Amino acid sequence: MGEITHLSGRILSSSSEPVRNALVEIWQVDAKGTYTHSNSSYENQDTNFQGFGSFLTGSSGEYYFRTIKPTKYVERAPHIPYAVYQGRTRMLTTQLYVKGDPRNQQDFLFVEAKTPQAPALIVTDFTPISNSKIGALAAKWDIILGTTPENPKDNAHSRGFQQG
Repeated sequence: MGEITHLSGRILSSSSEPVRNALVEIWQVDAKGTYTHSNSSYENQDTNFQGFGSFLTGSSGEYYFRTIKPTKYVERAPHIPYAVYQGRTRMLTTQLYVKGDPRNQQDFLFVEAKTPQAPALIVTDFTPISNSKIGALAAKWDIILGTTPENPKDNAHSRGFQQG
């Protein structure tokens, strides 16, 4: 079982205005490093973990997921892939990494960040929630369309979990 995480943030325009009706999708491996899809070995899966989710933002641009802190997947640093849509248009595909994780520097997509500022825009802290009886974490990550680095190599993964 992974570390329960309350993941939230806002989808913002390049002028920092909230983006209403943006569909935010995430997908990730379970605590054992297994994706929930037809190419995975189901005997290794955490049956209590869904592996993906979607959220439609309201007027504040906010999204929220109850998930787990990302864990290592094959040769990758812990991360959560994201896709953001408005209508049928994909606005962004990116990944969120754990701030300070030493494996980030060995992740082939993390090191592709093209500017010195880019890595700071795709990481966040996963911090303990005070008085949580189960040791839950909180992570907050705002996505600014046009500023948050995009990962076009990850486009093939999204929506496949929900549409088969």
